[in-house]
Amino acid sequence: MFGRWFRGASAARLGRIPPGQAVYAVGDIHGRLDLLDDLLRKIEADAGRFPGDVEKTLIFLGDYIDRGPASKGVVDRLLEGPLAGFSTVRLMGNHEEAMMAFLDSITDGLDWLTFGGLETLLSYGVPLRTLPSSDAQVTELRAALADAVPAEHKSFFRNCAFRHQIGDYVFVHAGVRPGIALESQSPGDMMWIRDDFLRSRNPLPKHVVVHGHTIVDLPQDRGFRINLDTGAFISGRLTGLVLHEAERRFLSTLDF
Repeated sequence: MFGRWFRGASAARLGRIPPGQAVYAVGDIHGRLDLLDDLLRKIEADAGRFPGDVEKTLIFLGDYIDRGPASKGVVDRLLEGPLAGFSTVRLMGNHEEAMMAFLDSITDGLDWLTFGGLETLLSYGVPLRTLPSSDAQVTELRAALADAVPAEHKSFFRNCAFRHQIGDYVFVHAGVRPGIALESQSPGDMMWIRDDFLRSRNPLPKHVVVHGHTIVDLPQDRGFRINLDTGAFISGRLTGLVLHEAERRFLSTLDF
């Protein structure tokens, strides 16, 4: 009952995409390859109900790695080209940014390791018994991870976009800085922003912002923004958004 009410309320909100197109956006995956495969099957089945769609786009909102058990497997799956007949957009999440900052010697990686990086190390076959406590240990760990991460995975991370726009919708990982024009938004805000964005009643006038990054129990449709991060790594609920012209609704690995 809740799911029917939720979808009906969402369909009446503002926001359109061009006719003949279908857009499927996927929230934060965080190493849950099992849930990704489940949701992709549901997306494929849903898209099959609309044979008249001439353009289908699959947008991943970032945070493919960390926390869950299969970060490497998720990236492998996304590199395969997840669904035939779909164009694919991959956005950069703050977790990917944190991992690459460590590999690029911008940070010592300790913050990243404490909010999910340990699970990513394990998925790439890099053992770690304790957090590095010296510069030498940090350097050794960085070299081990650099050797373990395939070149195509590094290229995948480096080529993720910070935002994507279709019709009235703007897709980012975390959100946008209120009061700043879309073309002037910073990559840092689009990957990391939280409170200033979430508190705003209209962060990007004339656009609907689709994002993840901040965990909610169920997907949120606030009219001017839609949050798809339902904590898949712990909840078992990976959420997708379906857009057809003025309609929007949700798909999930769990029933609403």
